Amino acid sequence: MNELVAGGNVPLPDGAVTLRVPGPFDLSVIVTGDSGKVAGDGDFVFYNQPTTSGARLQGDTVTVDGRRLRAGASRVTVAVSPAEPGTPLGRLPAIALQVHGPGGGLVARFTPPRPDSETVLLLAEIYRRGPGWKLRALGQGYADGLAGVARDFGVDVAEDEATQPPAAPSGRPSQARSAPPLPPSLPSPDGFLPLVNAARASAGAPPVVLDARLTAAAHAHATGMAARSALSSENADGTSLYQRVVAGGYAYLAIGEHLVSGPRTPADFVEYCLSGEQSQRTVQNRAYTEVGVAHTADARTGDLYWTAVWATPLTPQGLGDWASAVLRLTNSERTAAGLRPLSPDPLLTAAAQGHSADMVARAFYAHTSPDGGEPWHRASAAGSSHRAIGENIACGQRTPTEVVDGWMNSPGHRANILKPSFTHLGVGFAGGGSAGTYWTQLFGG
Repeated sequence: MNELVAGGNVPLPDGAVTLRVPGPFDLSVIVTGDSGKVAGDGDFVFYNQPTTSGARLQGDTVTVDGRRLRAGASRVTVAVSPAEPGTPLGRLPAIALQVHGPGGGLVARFTPPRPDSETVLLLAEIYRRGPGWKLRALGQGYADGLAGVARDFGVDVAEDEATQPPAAPSGRPSQARSAPPLPPSLPSPDGFLPLVNAARASAGAPPVVLDARLTAAAHAHATGMAARSALSSENADGTSLYQRVVAGGYAYLAIGEHLVSGPRTPADFVEYCLSGEQSQRTVQNRAYTEVGVAHTADARTGDLYWTAVWATPLTPQGLGDWASAVLRLTNSERTAAGLRPLSPDPLLTAAAQGHSADMVARAFYAHTSPDGGEPWHRASAAGSSHRAIGENIACGQRTPTEVVDGWMNSPGHRANILKPSFTHLGVGFAGGGSAGTYWTQLFGG
């Protein structure tokens, strides 16, 4: 079972999977092809239209069977909204997604960051990858209800002009289909840096500097979103923002991002980024030292799509510090359970680091590598003589604290951390791939 964070993904078993969100919520489903747009109104499943080919809504559960989706369908997006229309999600209990496989077994869980004033949250997407299907955690909020979500995916929603929502002061504007024309010259993001550094200074964080490689990745990603008229962590070709950053020659230890549509000026964009607790934390994160920012206009609607990428460059010292932090946090859990702490092991560390890097390089997430290698094979190849080997992996978590907390909240991973017979530990980390971060713990005893 996988505990996902926003951007994290997990392969799905063959057959029908169910997604459940208990509580005072309504679920909706949007079926799209590679273009990110529906083929017709029948691709929008909600309480008044609860079924379509391959997807069925029943109470607090959505069942999706990729084998039965309409021809050309390659993506199923699941949204959650309040059962009482218009209620901000921030006033309701925490949203907790449970994903079960065909046999009823729990495949993954996702608890998104708590929304504020949003009334709809794009919770997760099921998407085709090669011959199989994967699930990605999203957590993207909308303030203008299901109508705004439907329009973004190409559903024809009819509204009286008098009832259309007014443009928001920042963030996503009104979703009226007749967008205002673009100004003669697009606003330059040059004013972005002074604004964000002022916000960082107010929180006691050091200034960031612009990096050309991060800016190039941000521009490519913003252009891809504008071409699809949709916010997404991946572009139409399946390339994630993190993969673009790494492909551009930037190796990172920590990374954060803002993907936003609507703001017309850098000041509006920064205001939006500071408007939510989670988003503001990214702007003011003391760890980030470099940033890239870009925007591109949607040629059809005139909307501006923005991407900001925040990062800490990877250094040997930084990598060592994070590995030490994972070891320290792991040993804290063992000590609290009355167990002996684990000792650092350079051979296990080499094998763990190699596996994290391999998952990024070969675009997989599993204990078994594409060539059949298992954890004990990797430990032996690195020269380790430990007879007992165990491995924890994770993806998407942004800090050592977050990843160890995730492992401790998962019974199987927790069992490895608290196994009395283990005596040594190696830790690996790599940035990139579709999830952004890949972690490995390799235990020996």
